[in-house]
Amino acid sequence: MLLNEILGIKFPIIQGGMANIATGNFAAAISEAGALGVIGAGGMSAEELRKEIRICRSITKKPFGVNIMLMNPEADKMAEVVAEENVAVVTTGAGNPGKYVERWKSSGIKIFPVVSGVSLAKRLASTGVDGIIAEGCESGGHIGELTTMALVPQVCDAVDLPVIAAGGIGDGRQMAAAFALGACGVQVGTCLLVSKECPIHINYKEAIIAARDNSTTVTGRFAGAPVRLLKNSMTREYTDMEKKGADIMELEKFTLGSLRRAVKEGDTKTGSLMAGQVAGMMKEILPADVILENMMRGFENVRIR
Repeated sequence: MLLNEILGIKFPIIQGGMANIATGNFAAAISEAGALGVIGAGGMSAEELRKEIRICRSITKKPFGVNIMLMNPEADKMAEVVAEENVAVVTTGAGNPGKYVERWKSSGIKIFPVVSGVSLAKRLASTGVDGIIAEGCESGGHIGELTTMALVPQVCDAVDLPVIAAGGIGDGRQMAAAFALGACGVQVGTCLLVSKECPIHINYKEAIIAARDNSTTVTGRFAGAPVRLLKNSMTREYTDMEKKGADIMELEKFTLGSLRRAVKEGDTKTGSLMAGQVAGMMKEILPADVILENMMRGFENVRIR
């Protein structure tokens, strides 16, 4: 069964739950465009999340989801909020959602944790989740080590659940490749950062459009918290600090507020411009529905050949 059939949406595509970016308004726009819009709860309080859910529901009658980073100190409260608000789908990261599964299931919520390795996928499959999002290291933001090409088929072989591919998917060709690897759908983020509806600063969007194939880098590997983002002054200084042996507290202090600066202020020098390796494929700002329809058209063209 394809992801769109599982979720009752037009396209087998989930929008990534990008913290400080994926608001209720943005998620609603993506759902209206045919994918599953997802509110990114990272950077929000539980009550702020409730507000964004209600904003989203006031704009669209179509299904939408919420992404919860389980290391968030308000994760327990957020878990209750999504149950009380009867959100259609929850995606999770940075932890095991097992303790919430029964409560979410009783509210009719479908659960799709994001994983970067096979062992975690197997462990989470046993908790009663509805599917697995296998995210390769080509993606923007926090990443693992395995590529999508290597990770997705191994997760598909390891679990008897629907698998959604994520990381390095920006057009229909890559979507078709994900299906060939065994996925029933895809999760995308970078290609939607350059949508007209995306609330990031225009400077951020233009930085993605200007990106080349080698314009991203990974910081935080020495600290055990790798993050993929566009190269800029901040990433160069961060990497220098890592090489000189700065501890994790120094590094965290250095990046404090950097994502918000990029998103809200358009600071492309010291802001965290999170983006995946497909950034070099993004050439223009387009409406979200055009981006998604182009992806589906490209996907169908590859499948017909």
